Amino acid sequence: MGSYAIFFGVAIGLFAFAATFALFAVYAERKLSAFIQDRIGPNVTGKYGTLQTIADILKLIQKEMIDPAAVDKCLYALAPAIIFIAVYLGFAALPWAPGLVPSKINIGLYYIFGIISIETLGILMAGWGSNNKYSILGAMRSAAQIISYEIPAGFALIAAVVICGSLDLQAISTQQGIITQEHIKFLGIWDVTGMGGILAWNVFRAPHLLVAFVIYFIASLAESNRAPFDIPEAESELVSGFHTEYTGMRFGLIFLAEYSMMFLVSMVGVILFWGSWNTPLPNLGTMQLAAWTTGAVWGIFWIFTKTLLLVALQIWIRWTLPRLRVDQLMNLSWKILTPLAFLCMIASALWRVYVMN
Repeated sequence: MGSYAIFFGVAIGLFAFAATFALFAVYAERKLSAFIQDRIGPNVTGKYGTLQTIADILKLIQKEMIDPAAVDKCLYALAPAIIFIAVYLGFAALPWAPGLVPSKINIGLYYIFGIISIETLGILMAGWGSNNKYSILGAMRSAAQIISYEIPAGFALIAAVVICGSLDLQAISTQQGIITQEHIKFLGIWDVTGMGGILAWNVFRAPHLLVAFVIYFIASLAESNRAPFDIPEAESELVSGFHTEYTGMRFGLIFLAEYSMMFLVSMVGVILFWGSWNTPLPNLGTMQLAAWTTGAVWGIFWIFTKTLLLVALQIWIRWTLPRLRVDQLMNLSWKILTPLAFLCMIASALWRVYVMN
């Protein structure tokens, strides 16, 4: 009985986190976009407009969920739930701090990639079930886009996995807390074994992993359907893409999945490349800065801070760069990112054989 209580507690906690993050992220995005475009943004509902997103949620809850006459009722109703659940379940394998993982899975990265791929199925169900030409086109675009960009994203992550020698995200996180002899060979510095800090992170562990991270980050924007890769929801062409026919909380679930995916892909990038929950501060002689700023509470603080910085970068890019055309989007994936990511994967294998051994 106790294990079931823990399971439901974790499930409710993750859902509450996803919903709360979406509330704050929407407000932050509206304010940041207003700043970039020299506007004021929300400023009426609550002080500085802080209650605007809460008002929006209340409005969505009260809206009637209307089923258009021509829809496939089963596919139409199930699609938003599948889209959200696929993203939501991805949080189960993420390490939030030392010893703090909702579900201990020794192939956590493999699990995350497998589970979030189901989102594509939900998007196709939404487009086909809506029986709307705009929705079908948006769903087809989304499927092509996500499948295409999963390949360079996967190669980029494999490049980091080969260096770490594990698919266990907690093990990968732990490795980035100390400087090993392999780090010293690359960095060309001496007498710093165990110092920790920022130089122990994977992007400083091998030179090509910074390139791999850039590839992964670009691909993650496409995975999240974020501009300049928001082709499936291009309002100037497709009204609203695959969720044109949705309203009320069904639309709310799709919207929640998008913002949850932003956090998920950013957190995976932080875990694989930017030190996960490890502190950027090193141990310097008697000043044990790394030891003092490591632990459960500090781990949550560091991983949240790093992840939110990447989320802010996603928002910044959305309101800065214009949307790509479909042919430009596909050319970027297949002709540039995929070959580069493959080279990074090969470089990791060579680095593991000739440098780390």
